[in-house]
Amino acid sequence: MTQGTAAFDIGGSKIEFARVSRDGAVTDRATLPTPHTNWHDFVAALRQLLEAAGGAERIGISIAGTTDNGIAQAANVPVVNGHHLENEIAAFLGAPVRVGNDADCFALAEATVGAGKGLPIVFGAILGTGVGGGLVIGGRMVRGAHGVTGEWGHGPLLAEAVAARGIPVVRCGCGQIGCLDSYGSARGLERIHAALTSQTLTSHAITAAWHAGDAKAAHSIDTFVALIAGPLSMIVNTIGPSVIPVGGGLSSDAALLALIDQAVRERVLGRYDQPLVVPGRTRGASGLIGAAMLAEERAS
Repeated sequence: MTQGTAAFDIGGSKIEFARVSRDGAVTDRATLPTPHTNWHDFVAALRQLLEAAGGAERIGISIAGTTDNGIAQAANVPVVNGHHLENEIAAFLGAPVRVGNDADCFALAEATVGAGKGLPIVFGAILGTGVGGGLVIGGRMVRGAHGVTGEWGHGPLLAEAVAARGIPVVRCGCGQIGCLDSYGSARGLERIHAALTSQTLTSHAITAAWHAGDAKAAHSIDTFVALIAGPLSMIVNTIGPSVIPVGGGLSSDAALLALIDQAVRERVLGRYDQPLVVPGRTRGASGLIGAAMLAEERAS
């Protein structure tokens, strides 16, 4: 990757900029608050960050949201909704632009310089405020119809399973009922624990109690793991990944990921002698790294 490749990681609160080398080294990081209402202010912030770093020959962007036929839809960054990001930002900044969903960029970062480096099929899973994912085959991001790939957190899969455990069946933000996103996220763990114990605790408090040997927390964690392992084992049987790097806040708990890994490997058809579900190695910079690698795809 040349010095001419730049990356943006755009979230609801900030825009982060950096240059990323081919080996994943991140330099020249800088941030600005994300403008939420005015498109010109938004692209002007991108230009300010880019010009301060001396410009770029090509640009990659990671953003929380989807693009359908190039048109963006992002709940946390409403200023981009309805815009063709690649075309409009490229015209404003004067360099070719590639845009990817943040989970897809995480997967691409992990497949190129992270836990899946050199492996043929990598599924990147996000377990944090939501449940998401991305798929990389042969080192290239897979883009599905309507901009949707790897969204294993959505679909009415778990209504009966959670109801049988005495957990409320809730409507997901996507509009469906019984999505894994409602139970496999940090808020989902809190929902499970509240239903099973009548205790209102944060996900951090629940995992801390589990590590301390609390039986109620252990039951909640076991339930949480079982609900995740079923859908994730179907992903494994469908696409045959070599590894599943995990990002998001819950990925920082190695013991929790080890439990999920064990539960998934017990449910899949293939034999995995080594850990399959593992912590991501690019956390903290995965959006920037994945965006830069995405920009480099078009140049190669």
